[in-house]
Amino acid sequence: MSHSPGPGHNSTPKLTRQQKGKLGEEAACRWLCEQGYQIIELNWRCRRGEIDIIASDGDLLVFVEVRSRSGAGKYGTPQESVDLRKMKQVRSTAEVYLHMTGIKLQPRFDIIAVMLNRTGDIVSVQHIANAF
Repeated sequence: MSHSPGPGHNSTPKLTRQQKGKLGEEAACRWLCEQGYQIIELNWRCRRGEIDIIASDGDLLVFVEVRSRSGAGKYGTPQESVDLRKMKQVRSTAEVYLHMTGIKLQPRFDIIAVMLNRTGDIVSVQHIANAF
């Protein structure tokens, strides 16, 4: 006896949180490179936390938090998910990075919000400079 999915069943496997994050970070890197940014680090980690992307834009060192979502606003926009706690953690991690590397560029904190469809295709990339 064979079983077929009922009407409206989507046979496409659902993307995991990690897969969405990876797709979002790849899209964010592509977008930044197309805009002339130089990618310095990806997923830089220390005990304080992780920074998704560190890039340079002229005389600025840009710390980028990437947020990816699929689905139409069920949980708000990707950028709305960057709360005060996350902003503090990114700033604190950036301080460690600047101290460890000795880089003297002016820091800036951006968010890149990536919307995906159910299959993982990029629907939109929104870059919010000086987000926090």
